[in-house]
Amino acid sequence: METALEVYNDVDKRSPETQPIKRRKKQSKVWEHFTIQFTQPGCRRAFCIGCNQSFAYSNGSKVAGTSHLKRHIDKGTCPALVHHHNTQDNNEMMTPHTAKSETPYTDKSETPRRRRYRTHDTSACVVFDQDKCRHEIAKMITMHDYPLHMVEHPGFVSFVHTLQPNFFDALSFNNVQGDCVATYLAEKQNVIRSLEGIPGRFCLTLDFWTSKLTLGYVFITCHFIDNDWKIQKKLLNVLMEPCPESEQALSLAVANCVSEWGLEGKLFSVTFNHPASKPAAENIRPLLCIKNPRILNGQMVIGNCVARTFSGLAKDVLDKGKDVIKKVRDCVKHVKTSESHEERFVALMEQLQLPGEKVLSLDDQTQWDTTYKMLVAASELKEVFSCLDTADPDFKQPPPSTEDWSHVETLCTLLKPLLEAASTLQTTGSPSAVTFFHEVWKTHSDLSRSIAGDDPYVAGIVKTMKEKADKYWRECSLVLAMAVVMDPRFKMKLVEFSFSKIFGEDAGKNINTVDDGIHELFSEYVALSAPVKAASEDELSEFDKYIIKERAGKNLKSEMDQYLEETLLPRVQEFDVLEWWKQNKLKFPTLSKMARDILAIPVSAAAFDYVFDVEPREMDEYKTSLRPETVEALICAREWLRESDASSGADVQMSSAIVKAET
Repeated sequence: METALEVYNDVDKRSPETQPIKRRKKQSKVWEHFTIQFTQPGCRRAFCIGCNQSFAYSNGSKVAGTSHLKRHIDKGTCPALVHHHNTQDNNEMMTPHTAKSETPYTDKSETPRRRRYRTHDTSACVVFDQDKCRHEIAKMITMHDYPLHMVEHPGFVSFVHTLQPNFFDALSFNNVQGDCVATYLAEKQNVIRSLEGIPGRFCLTLDFWTSKLTLGYVFITCHFIDNDWKIQKKLLNVLMEPCPESEQALSLAVANCVSEWGLEGKLFSVTFNHPASKPAAENIRPLLCIKNPRILNGQMVIGNCVARTFSGLAKDVLDKGKDVIKKVRDCVKHVKTSESHEERFVALMEQLQLPGEKVLSLDDQTQWDTTYKMLVAASELKEVFSCLDTADPDFKQPPPSTEDWSHVETLCTLLKPLLEAASTLQTTGSPSAVTFFHEVWKTHSDLSRSIAGDDPYVAGIVKTMKEKADKYWRECSLVLAMAVVMDPRFKMKLVEFSFSKIFGEDAGKNINTVDDGIHELFSEYVALSAPVKAASEDELSEFDKYIIKERAGKNLKSEMDQYLEETLLPRVQEFDVLEWWKQNKLKFPTLSKMARDILAIPVSAAAFDYVFDVEPREMDEYKTSLRPETVEALICAREWLRESDASSGADVQMSSAIVKAET
């Protein structure tokens, strides 16, 4: 087959009479990639130099142009061209999947140095950024808790290779692990900046997790009230403890957190949900920042998380009723694990004309609230279960007896107030000690009445519950009461009233303990608020002493006494105690600082989703196989990224609302 050049040479040898008009030289850059060849008389095709694919060019006097030829090289459909440009630096490659635009490839443009593609619906070219892609994959794995090894799974490798073949080389377990840690370190700087300038002190919660390897993991979260008098919390650490039962485990975890985050002199209280010996709790007290670590008998160290306390009380109920609960669970399991069984159950329920307002569901035995809901729903449908064997021949087990159903109702009666109290931890953004003073007081009173009843079955269950409730009240009532005193709707009046109901003849002694403690703590804040004298101000020190003596001589009331003597505010449902202190901080400059710290004390160390756990959470086997530093980076960064996304979403909604309001 003759080439185009040979054809033109033959034409030049012709006579002037037969020689056609000389064609102009081809200017388009596509001819660097194509040659023209005659395939048959009068018909010429353009052949790609790289892949030898042919395209229509001319047929007789009709010329097809070059647009389709440019598309062949412009969209990367030529295999040879793709291979050539894929050997270039990845960071300079052009792909159809990023956002940066380039000037379209035209006939007059020079040969591009970088690989270019065009999208199907736009002429914009886009840049492939390998570093950004690695960052986004690390962020994706962190936010959604994917395993790091997923980047080496064959399915994921094939998917990425389809999107961008050259990116595959950058994906490995070690690279992604390093990228996730880098994401954590970047987010950590944001958290550090957010904690700077917080006016009050920090309260820590320690949530202990176990593992199959007998290693412990401590989730440390700090709670504080920000400059706008809003309560906030931040996960700071997830520390692996090789010996979680040792007396030093708690104090070492707290000390590491304090040192790493610069909380020296800023720590106010510690709440944990891990059973600890008295020496273990004693080791924490020197880390508290208040002037005297033993102030209030060390009760700023709260060893009883309220969520774990309520779960312990619920577990006592479930343990006592485990036999009858198993009977109910087996009945529910029969109905819910077969579609035909459930259809027969529903048909019988309709035949008996029972409403069945509660949804029948099988419980998760690690979450006690699901067991309560199963018992309540089954109890409402006990008539259906009692005659289910007549409608369902597969129902072989004997249904619970009348006495069994009576015990189920008793169990539900005991569990219901515990569920309502514990649910406050989920329905309230940051439940305060004020809220749980009421809940604990109510629970303690209910148990006292139940144990004095005539039902021996109830009394047997309540006795164990009462012992745990008494222990919690002894250890935490002072801190809870101090929070109540800082609420201008209650102050000392509610403490006096409730203690008289709980302690009887010993009420006066316990009331004095709270009153002395609150005044002692206030004295510490007064001392800490005193200005530090410079050497040049020594001449005024005598003047300061003179003023103090004069005030003492006139028996001027302190901020604390003035606050306590003022009339109680009306008890309205939507009262915001933090907002009240924000509005009155100038009136009570020192007392407001104390109120800020007391009202920040968390009553629960359990995360939102784990309030109803019967046993401590267990770290999954995959994470225990990773380095402790990697585990901490993944969990903390996931929490921070989700908070950041939630905050951004809230800002967008607020902006939209403002725009709508203005329009």
